[in-house]
Amino acid sequence: MNRHIPMLYIAGITGIALSIGGCASPGERPDSDLQSAESALQQAVAADAREFEPVLLNNAQNKVADAKSLIEQEKYRDAERLLEQASVDAQLAGARSETAKAKHAVEEINSNIESLRKQIHQSQ
Repeated sequence: MNRHIPMLYIAGITGIALSIGGCASPGERPDSDLQSAESALQQAVAADAREFEPVLLNNAQNKVADAKSLIEQEKYRDAERLLEQASVDAQLAGARSETAKAKHAVEEINSNIESLRKQIHQSQ
């Protein structure tokens, strides 16, 4: 029975070493995540996020820049996390911009309707 304890000990140490080694590996380059984040940024810019959500758009751009730096340092997992955050930030900036534009359009339409109502009442 005493012979099995050192074998279990060695197996445990080996398992821990392998799992730590797996965590330390840089993983794969997050090139597809980078493309997705950059695409989300372009869509946000096209949705006028510079005008309606400049802070959120700027945060997303900074995260992409930081992720590129991490990629150069081969810190792929950290870069991947930042790129995912940047994509979400950019998508949110785009969505908020579209919402703000839609609200503005509704306000303009309501204003036009009210003007037409006033004209109708004045002409009666």
